[in-house]
Amino acid sequence: MAAAPDPSNALIAESLLAFWAEAGVDAMLLDEPVDRIALGKILPPLPPQRTPLKAAPSAARPGQPDLGGVVAQAQALAAGANDLEALAAAIAAFEGCSLRFEGAARQAVFSRGPADAPLMVIGEGPGQEEDLQGAPFVGRAGQLLDKMLAAAGLKDRAFITNTVFWRPPGNRTPTPAEQLVCAPFVERAIALVQPKMLLLVGGASAKAMLKKDEGILSLRGRWHEWRSADGAQELPAMPTLHPAFLLRQPAAKKRAWSDLLTLVERLDRPERPA
Repeated sequence: MAAAPDPSNALIAESLLAFWAEAGVDAMLLDEPVDRIALGKILPPLPPQRTPLKAAPSAARPGQPDLGGVVAQAQALAAGANDLEALAAAIAAFEGCSLRFEGAARQAVFSRGPADAPLMVIGEGPGQEEDLQGAPFVGRAGQLLDKMLAAAGLKDRAFITNTVFWRPPGNRTPTPAEQLVCAPFVERAIALVQPKMLLLVGGASAKAMLKKDEGILSLRGRWHEWRSADGAQELPAMPTLHPAFLLRQPAAKKRAWSDLLTLVERLDRPERPA
């Protein structure tokens, strides 16, 4: 015979129901109770492994210029310049180099020196004084360069320009992309002046013109061959220390002077008979 139910259990259940009703509980979500403490002791299954997605090719950011298109534009403008005056005007009208809008306060800085100079000096980029006067190497570093060229017998025998034609912000070193954009104008200047050789002043100039990664202390004092992008032009090039560096490190002047003497010896060497 089954035992009679304990009336106290019914009272306990009724008391709990009343408590839950006063607490706002008005529905039961599960038919059976769940022991949450026991479930907490069970490790959950590992999530399924997902196949990593392949990175999509990065697209150009909005507003970012197409470097290839900008270089092509510079090439077209440079090719259309039949003399140095026209080349200077083409550079002044060119808007493809970001330095024009970032660092330059006044104008493009192209060149100074005779148009038929046997030597072309190529520096890195204009500074504040150059931006104000519109000519390269006219500040303290330029004055030192002029003294060195004059002492080496190169006064009025050098056409002077830079790898970029607008002042970089804060006089920082121009980036390879900025130099690449301006390179067609530099090459056109070489084609118009027709120098016998190049003097590459500073590490940024030497690396950009020679397409090398070594530092200026490794490149200087040795002859290198510069070639135009299309291979049509080829000239001997001598890298040397930048006069701004020489102002900070006067002891290095003897190395730059040695570079100049090496250049002059080759520049003034009698032409070999054909």
